[in-house]
Amino acid sequence: MSDNKKVRVRYAPSPTGYLHIGNARTALFNYLFARHNGGDFVIRIEDTDAKRNVEGGEESQMRNLKWLGIDWDEGVDKPGNFGPYRQSERTHIYDPLIEQLLDEGKAYKCYCTEEELEAEREAQKARGEMPRYSGKCRHLTEAERAEKEAQGLKPSIRFLVPENETITFNDMVKDEVSFDTNGIGDFVIAKKDGMPTYNFAVAVDDHLMEMTHVLRGDDHISNTPKQIMIYNAFGWEPPTFGHMTLIVNESRRKLSKRDGSIIQFIEQYRDLGYLPEALFNFIAMLGWSPEGEEEIFSKEEFIKIFDPKRLSKSPALFDKQKLTWVNNQYVKKLPLNDVVELALPHLQEAGVVSKEMTNEERDWVHKLVSLYHEQMSYGAEIVGLSEMFFADASEMTFDDEEKEVLAAETVPTVIEAFAKEAETLEPFEADEVKAAIKRVQKEMGVKGKGLFMPIRIVTTGEMHGPELPLAIEVLGREKVLNRLHNWLEKNK
Repeated sequence: MSDNKKVRVRYAPSPTGYLHIGNARTALFNYLFARHNGGDFVIRIEDTDAKRNVEGGEESQMRNLKWLGIDWDEGVDKPGNFGPYRQSERTHIYDPLIEQLLDEGKAYKCYCTEEELEAEREAQKARGEMPRYSGKCRHLTEAERAEKEAQGLKPSIRFLVPENETITFNDMVKDEVSFDTNGIGDFVIAKKDGMPTYNFAVAVDDHLMEMTHVLRGDDHISNTPKQIMIYNAFGWEPPTFGHMTLIVNESRRKLSKRDGSIIQFIEQYRDLGYLPEALFNFIAMLGWSPEGEEEIFSKEEFIKIFDPKRLSKSPALFDKQKLTWVNNQYVKKLPLNDVVELALPHLQEAGVVSKEMTNEERDWVHKLVSLYHEQMSYGAEIVGLSEMFFADASEMTFDDEEKEVLAAETVPTVIEAFAKEAETLEPFEADEVKAAIKRVQKEMGVKGKGLFMPIRIVTTGEMHGPELPLAIEVLGREKVLNRLHNWLEKNK
């Protein structure tokens, strides 16, 4: 590829499902590479496998890319000079090129049935061979072809792979990569229904759309020699390829959509109340690293510093704790009002806050969320963090450590004294609560853990949590008195 061409890259999803972490990373790296080089980023929909397409799959891909902060220069919704941008609408482009390969003897019609092909594969496996097409339709005569068609057999079209050649390319991530053509086998470029296959359509589209670089996942590397052979057959110059390493889970296994230990889809993160800027930041560091130790960057900073030479050659670890940490860094910087908006739908969905809130209730939610602003990583987390504010006094239970604290001799008198204070406290706010605890300390002569810990456990049900006076204020007088009296009744 000539160095003076304008950089053009693409993200080309199949609408067979929703935007997955791995695909989001592919899109994001292509986006950063294009923006860093002042080039074009194109979205192309690879929908030739109609059976696998999911309704809403295309819209979901675009919607979630936009949510992440990724924009593009051309696509279905932004037609440019290289459309159409759906492969299913480009058959008029593919068909004459397939005919050209047939006419030049670089492709041929194959009449093998699925059953024959499967039997061939099984026989090869039984002999310990790598399964590949034997080429038995390669040299059919005109008469043999006519006979097959008279039997009603529809052909697929196979590319005639040159023998005894080595396909070599310089990969942006893996450096020099070579494939022996003898191990590839003649591959299908058009199915029996006339629809082009992935490898043919991709090679044609990447050439005609003037893609300069193809940056994609490692699982595509075996497709690359096939695509290069199609380029060579037409006398086209291949783009520069780059294959990013796999993303692995904490067991060092390839990230799979069936892996229940990791949330897989961008839509799910969005629904849980993650921040798009934080997810963008986290995904950008999956298999790419900047210079230095800094790990938090804005989109603009990533565009400025993105260098494909720093793409990792080792698998990228999906570290859930790192994801939590990155999101927390972003949530902490948000104004409280924004954090409330992030958390509120989840409190409402959990049924602990009403959908139609009064001003008083909205003020209370602000106070509640403010207690957890520093530790929250995503919106839905507020439900688990704030459980203690919604428990009924009769439902409260204590673990062994908490029971040990509450078994101390001075605890009943401390709780009774604080209950008396709580009844008359006006206003019922953190500063007054703090002053009331001090009065209990002075009256009972109990201080430190012997004072604060029993009050915390009985009122909140937890040994650790937000600052106690603030937590008691947010709990409110009624709940606090219910819990104090409930405990006293059971422990007289």
